[in-house]
Amino acid sequence: MKSRRWIAACAAVVLGLASVAAFAKEHGGGPGKGKEKAQSQKRKEKAQSEKGKVKAQSEKEFRYSDHDRQAIRAWYNGRGGNLPRGLAKRDQLPPGLEQQLVVRGTLPPGLRKKMHRCPWDLVRVLPAPPPDCRHVLIGGHIVLLNRRTYVVVDIFHLEL
Repeated sequence: MKSRRWIAACAAVVLGLASVAAFAKEHGGGPGKGKEKAQSQKRKEKAQSEKGKVKAQSEKEFRYSDHDRQAIRAWYNGRGGNLPRGLAKRDQLPPGLEQQLVVRGTLPPGLRKKMHRCPWDLVRVLPAPPPDCRHVLIGGHIVLLNRRTYVVVDIFHLEL
């Protein structure tokens, strides 16, 4: 009699575990699911890194050419005394901040406060910036800046 109860109890446990496993498999918790998630996550990360490499390569390849620099100088000389904010004499940077403005460097918060929009007539003279970048004026310099990461792509120093 006791052995029948023992067998019935074991059968109930086995059936209970089998139903839990079937339920888990239906809802995505079965064996091997973790591997698939990890593989799909690796694929996503690889695609994002390749996308980032393409963007970084396009930024690295972009520089103001000699033609662009001549066009900027011509625009600057044609303005005379009517210079926008960021390019006037009073907007020059102190030497300490001037040293922080470097190509491929991150723009520090102190210089971010001194950024001004590039005038529309100057933007028309300049080449189209890479994605996520824009031309800005910072203390007498025309800077090509990545808007998201604040990395300086290229700088044109104007002699004020």
